[in-house]
Amino acid sequence: MGIHVHENCLHMATREDGTPWWTAFPEPKSDPTRITPEEVFNLLEEHQRLGGSHQKDFLLVDVRRTDCTGGTVASSINLPAHSFYPTRKSLYELCMQAGIKRVIFYCGQSNGRGPRCAAWLQDYVKEVGGDIESLVMAGGIKAWVQSYGGRMMDGYDEQSWLDKR
Repeated sequence: MGIHVHENCLHMATREDGTPWWTAFPEPKSDPTRITPEEVFNLLEEHQRLGGSHQKDFLLVDVRRTDCTGGTVASSINLPAHSFYPTRKSLYELCMQAGIKRVIFYCGQSNGRGPRCAAWLQDYVKEVGGDIESLVMAGGIKAWVQSYGGRMMDGYDEQSWLDKR
């Protein structure tokens, strides 16, 4: 599966020997489904509407590392892409125990790291069995901020987003 990699991500992701970090791991085979920021917003809004007694069946995973500034989509966990592959089994097991059915990945624009990590998880699910769906939030955090600003975000820093223009 050939994943397009944004030029900025490629620069940040290059190891000392000049090779991209992901070359140390197998090329993903899966092609995860995209989910729009609007669909993710609706999931969060519905969960919020139902209150704390309702168990969430989805997990948001922000795979940014050094560019993880300006905030994250509400309730996201941060698992940097460069260290994701070795931890995919643990994430899978935790999701199975928690009843998570959908894992939604994103990065800056969801052109490289997000799709790669989502594909690695989906490959693992196919390998071991299970009903977890691995998704990619189209457009990444930049599309989210463009659509919603700081709504439904943790640690939103407006100045960070103004500086990125």
